[in-house]
Amino acid sequence: MKTPYKNIYTVLRINRFIVLAVVICATLSSFFSVWMVFNINNKAMNNAFAINTDGSVIPLKLIAQKENFRVEALAHLELFHRYFYNIDASNYETNLEKALWLGNSSVDNLYRQKKADGVYNRLLQYSLVQKVLSINSQLEEKDGAYSFRTITIFEINRGSIVDTYEMVSTGKLISVNRNFPNNPHGLLITDYFENTLKKISAEN
Repeated sequence: MKTPYKNIYTVLRINRFIVLAVVICATLSSFFSVWMVFNINNKAMNNAFAINTDGSVIPLKLIAQKENFRVEALAHLELFHRYFYNIDASNYETNLEKALWLGNSSVDNLYRQKKADGVYNRLLQYSLVQKVLSINSQLEEKDGAYSFRTITIFEINRGSIVDTYEMVSTGKLISVNRNFPNNPHGLLITDYFENTLKKISAEN
């Protein structure tokens, strides 16, 4: 006897096939998604982080920022010490003005003290030439704050006599807004202090 309806078993077989196909596709899609996430995570973990000397994990972006900061900080210290100590009768006013842009009141106070002590008057009176030979700065970071220790070697030319000195200075660095051309690195020297100054013998 014929019926207008399809065989119930045929319909169930087709439905089961569709359901199985959907489940298989969903399962494969899920496995593929999990694999992609795992793969991306592995790449991110391998490429986006580094191990610090104390074993802590540091993002490479942060490392790059710190490396850039160190480069700019060393350049800032180099610039300041050359302006502040590489002076003669013809350029000391211009150089000192530029140096004062790179430090806070601690630098200004030292400049005023030197001026009161007659350092710059003697520079003019005896036509002295103070020339920086080398600048070696070391940076130290602690809790996000940076301090420095700089060894500056310079000579004072008194005409027939040339004396060489080694000066150790210390201070801290803070970030400020860049000011071109006065403060191109956007850093400011604070707590600046001349720790020691000694004459280097000719044998050294």
